[in-house]
Amino acid sequence: MAAAAAAAAAIANAIKASGVICEVAPEDFVAIVRRVESPLVVVARGGVFSKKFRYLTSYKGLAFFTKSVDPIQFSSTAELVNANKIWIPS
Repeated sequence: MAAAAAAAAAIANAIKASGVICEVAPEDFVAIVRRVESPLVVVARGGVFSKKFRYLTSYKGLAFFTKSVDPIQFSSTAELVNANKIWIPS
């Protein structure tokens, strides 16, 4: 019982530490990135059953996340940072 409570507390703390993360469709993600003059996009490839591209960026204090089967093409002004993994609490 105590282990389950500790696990629940750890998950709650992870969610608090991550802030607000909005999951959007890939086309909406691209539209958000286009609004930024010099966007920074973190990209990782992963997944349990199927390997998907995962993307993360920030805009006006919020973090935006999307997944895509195919790689997304960004403008030349976007700075891409490759990460081993992007973990989003559920």
